[in-house]
Amino acid sequence: MKNSRLTQIVFIGLFAALIAVCSQIQIPGPVPFTLQTFAVFLTAGLLGGKRGTVSVLVYILLGAVGLPVFAGFKGGPTILVGLTGGYILGFVLSMLIFVLFEILLKEKAKKMIPLGISMVLGLIVCYAFGTAWFMVVYTNTKEPIGFLSALSLCVFPFIIPDIIKIALALTLTSRLKRYIPF
Repeated sequence: MKNSRLTQIVFIGLFAALIAVCSQIQIPGPVPFTLQTFAVFLTAGLLGGKRGTVSVLVYILLGAVGLPVFAGFKGGPTILVGLTGGYILGFVLSMLIFVLFEILLKEKAKKMIPLGISMVLGLIVCYAFGTAWFMVVYTNTKEPIGFLSALSLCVFPFIIPDIIKIALALTLTSRLKRYIPF
């Protein structure tokens, strides 16, 4: 398949759809366990930072206009300004970490160790942004919540599953990258 603009658009759309599908595979909670982060990291690994960022933005825009692509088949701007909106928007910041790695490391950014490091840093950025957002929304809609309480709800239970998702995304990236035409 030729590396045409159409090919890139198709892959961006496919990976936005993959993120949407993986968002529905969930265990409910205040911040639901989903395979969404796995799909975001796989997108970064296979499409790279720039195309991956566009794919995540397409996913977010689809949800923002009301399509039920967010966890629990939800959509609309209220999700983005709600408790979990910071984590969804944090995926864009995660992708920007991949872009930064690509700018700084060039072709070396595609190797598994730098890619894994960028995924872990992207996850940390997503946690930080999402947790800060969660704390503001929680405080404004319910009651004040402390930093440790927010971490206990939003980060600590997700660390091990998210590390497993990163490992799975890295494994699949190494096996599937040869099938991506760019």
